[in-house]
Amino acid sequence: MRRQLHEKKRLVVKIGSSILSQHGTGLDSEKFHQLADQVAALVKKKYQVVMVSSGAIAAGMHRLGFDRKPSDIPQKQAIAAVGQTALMHEYEKAFARHGLFAGQILLTREDLSNRHRYLNARHAIAALLHLGIIPIVNENDTVAVHEIKFGDNDNLSALVTNVAEADLLIILTDIDAVYDADPRVKKDAKRLSLIENLDSDLKRGASGTLRAGSTGGMMTKLEAAEKATHFGVATLIVDGNEPNILERALAGEDVGTLILPKQGSNRLSAKEHWLAYTLRPSGTLHVDAGAKEALLKKGKSLLPSGIVACEGKFLEGEALDISVKGEKPFARGLTSYSSEEIHKIQGKKTSEIEKILGYKYFDEVIHRDDMVLLEQP
Repeated sequence: MRRQLHEKKRLVVKIGSSILSQHGTGLDSEKFHQLADQVAALVKKKYQVVMVSSGAIAAGMHRLGFDRKPSDIPQKQAIAAVGQTALMHEYEKAFARHGLFAGQILLTREDLSNRHRYLNARHAIAALLHLGIIPIVNENDTVAVHEIKFGDNDNLSALVTNVAEADLLIILTDIDAVYDADPRVKKDAKRLSLIENLDSDLKRGASGTLRAGSTGGMMTKLEAAEKATHFGVATLIVDGNEPNILERALAGEDVGTLILPKQGSNRLSAKEHWLAYTLRPSGTLHVDAGAKEALLKKGKSLLPSGIVACEGKFLEGEALDISVKGEKPFARGLTSYSSEEIHKIQGKKTSEIEKILGYKYFDEVIHRDDMVLLEQP
């Protein structure tokens, strides 16, 4: 598999703040130049590179004299606003030496949750790449609050992999690979060169954030890799401080950890990936065992007759989780009816919808084409 990595021509490269900053604060210009040198070399070889970059918060904290990240949201937003300009200035200087331009794209979860704005982001990235410009993607922390945040840039990079229709996700971090235990705690931890299937045991052993200037950890990187694998994209987790690590990895050198993608029926389409990982559900529909079997094993749509309870307040077109009461969600989809309407028609036959509501949009509450399974049959 590693020998085939050079064939992956559209890359998403995620850079952690620990790679770009000086001990968690400020920005290290030399690191930007080293990174730009590597990306420029790849561009000459006809690779297309989308970068998802952290570092704005670290830069803003340094500029404004903060020793630790404040808990106050407006202050965080101010820090991000100041730091983002510094971050892009460093990228512009670094790429200018190679005659390349960097283009800034700031996103929130709300941008990607809206299908039209999601497609606009896809078109913008495609246009930048066509013009030979390096897209630099970051979360729009100046406006993002909890409800519309991605949570961390590892998660964002996995979603951008889908948006950009990339072939490979490369996560640059300050640890050289994934280990079977935290190597900074357990000295005899073993490096995992290849992961064919991410499992819960491996993720439970991953460490969280160990640096004050970071928002992620190995756990979030594995979660990002899992999202990418469901889109059919492999993930490389490597040490971003290693010289020429991008070229070495793409040349097939055994560096870091390679996580293989899902294949066949386990692979999600672009729309299914968007439904599963980008949308935040507005409510939950609880269904009976028969409806669960029909959805999971027979590929059916969700009809009102299979719904036993409706949680949340939502409008037509919003994302909903589907579960059997007391169990975790097994599917997610876009509803054709509001919560108010579903309360009236749940448990009823499709032939009764028009009589109850006075109208009928569709027979299905959630059509199979607007649904993704979160659990394998």
